[in-house]
Amino acid sequence: MDVNFGATYRIVDGLRSRRGFLPDQDLFDDARGLGDHGLFSRLANLYRAFLQIGRGCEGLASNMRIHYPKWLLYSAVVLLVLANVINIAADLSAMGAAVGLLIPGPQELFVVMLGGLSVVLQIFVPYDRYARLLKWPALALLAYVAVALIVPIRWADVAQAIVRPRVSLTSDYLTTVVAVLGTTISPYLFFWQASQEVEEMRSEPGQGPLRRVPHQAPAQLRRINFDTWIGMGVSNVIAFFIVLTAAATLHVHHIDVKTSADAARALEPIAGRFAYVLFALGIIGTGLLALPVLAGSAAYAAAGSFRWRSSLALHLTLAREFYAVIALSIIGGVVITFMHFDPIRALYWSAVINGLAAVPIMVIMMLMARSRRVMGQFAVRGILAWGGWLATFAMAIAAVGMFVPG
Repeated sequence: MDVNFGATYRIVDGLRSRRGFLPDQDLFDDARGLGDHGLFSRLANLYRAFLQIGRGCEGLASNMRIHYPKWLLYSAVVLLVLANVINIAADLSAMGAAVGLLIPGPQELFVVMLGGLSVVLQIFVPYDRYARLLKWPALALLAYVAVALIVPIRWADVAQAIVRPRVSLTSDYLTTVVAVLGTTISPYLFFWQASQEVEEMRSEPGQGPLRRVPHQAPAQLRRINFDTWIGMGVSNVIAFFIVLTAAATLHVHHIDVKTSADAARALEPIAGRFAYVLFALGIIGTGLLALPVLAGSAAYAAAGSFRWRSSLALHLTLAREFYAVIALSIIGGVVITFMHFDPIRALYWSAVINGLAAVPIMVIMMLMARSRRVMGQFAVRGILAWGGWLATFAMAIAAVGMFVPG
């Protein structure tokens, strides 16, 4: 397992949902600055804490089942599943619209086909095998970096906006902050990455939970620390360039992004008439990478809650319940797409839902990470704990502020 995949999924979810469909681009740019300003290290600390739970004591849901009341466990899992199904619907809708840029036909048909393909791949093909192939279309996202380097941009203004973002404590502004943070602090990543730590541990002879094999801790914690900082850094840098490119190519020309075709125009300075192809490849490739994470994290959470066998490496006959949750999550997302919502705005609101759902789950996870009863000698302390709680507090304040009139 490669923990850096987790950063790819933050890119997948976040970068597709961070541009072009917001109520006010200036509002978004300022909120993006606030989201990056001072929070990066705290978010990294938060993810390190969650990965440490996975490596230290075999996963999130399993330990919630052991150490916390069932109502708390089930509430967290239901919240996760609902948020994930909504995210799956938004992703499938965007992917269907992207296919429509290349092939004429009904978007509903494309959505059904993509959902079916994702289920088949997850059940019958080992995840690490097809993930290696699907990473290549995701490299289309690097085109946004290239565009930012060739279009006229006043870099002094960009630097000033990063260092001194304009803060406006209004409901719209804070909703946008929650959306920005929701693309980085996504509940499904907590469960997915912790579960992948467990899978890696089980697949390697001699490896085990750090509570049982503490001599392995220095090497494993160094790896977790390195992967987290590199992954968070790469995902946020590319996210920054997507926002910057869209602002420099679409916003300055007063282009209101209402469709995938509108969003693809941000790549025209470098791709010309192939902008639609490049945009579609990025959306479809990253979407097919993200769907297993969304459906899989829901399945891992359910499996941990009910003590089912769980692994994307297991045959269908050995993990029927696990794969059933995956299939039902994708089917649920497909069904929601038939409500005919705007796929571009759906990505934005799915990010908001991620941000809202993250708050209670973050509180539970931080309590677990700090508990010696759960983590033993590897309970998080010091800067790691403070950074995690500060990120949780900031997220909670923004979420509450969404509902304050003004």
